[in-house]
Amino acid sequence: MKLKSLFLLLLIVSPFMVEAQKDIKKERISTTMFSATYSYQFPGADTKVIYGNNSTVGASVLYKTDKNWLWTANANFIFGEKISASREDILGIILDSNGELITGDGIWGSYAMFERGYHLQAKVGKVFNVCAPNPNCGFFINGGLGYLLNRIRIEFSSYASTPPNLADDYRYGYDRMRGGFAYSGEIGYMYLSNSRVLNFSVSLEFIQAHTKSLRQWDFNLMGPDLKNYIDRYYGIRVAIFIPTYKRMPLDYYYY
Repeated sequence: MKLKSLFLLLLIVSPFMVEAQKDIKKERISTTMFSATYSYQFPGADTKVIYGNNSTVGASVLYKTDKNWLWTANANFIFGEKISASREDILGIILDSNGELITGDGIWGSYAMFERGYHLQAKVGKVFNVCAPNPNCGFFINGGLGYLLNRIRIEFSSYASTPPNLADDYRYGYDRMRGGFAYSGEIGYMYLSNSRVLNFSVSLEFIQAHTKSLRQWDFNLMGPDLKNYIDRYYGIRVAIFIPTYKRMPLDYYYY
């Protein structure tokens, strides 16, 4: 009974054992890879009305088949330090005649506004073995579908108490949070070294999201925002990969 179970186990795992013994220098292999990513993005369409240039950091799980198809799931955190819209556009009805905010302490408050958000997507792509050290890398293209959300974050200096108009749930009426279905395209170059030491990609990425307001009330409109928006980002993306395939053993050993 034990011998039969062992035989069945060998039949199940044998394809994976053979795959693990392929030489990345000479053959295309299938492998799962984990990656950390960074991108610098430029806004377009309705996005640039409110936001300036931004960055994203993220993580991905990627599966590359032995036909060099890429299947990827990733999540990215969006953050930016610049808001293109004026303070009057965002906080107009609660600013005083000097364009300042009055804090809960009854004094002018020092504050800053930032872009925050996230982008979740699933992607499929293809590697073309051109200008590469082995058959598993080269130029690639990717297309993705997912969900994108962005909003304004307002932060006050540590010594200033939050104005009553922005306290608790009131702040949601000013943060312009919107989200919706997004799709993306990417073209770049992937490098997978023969020694597993250096594995990375550099690419150009285009993202477009069809979004709408996720808040029930906009204080500047004194009502709900019922418009549809197009949020667009153009970016340069860098990814560092951690592969899971094993290195081939040396053909000869010397003692």
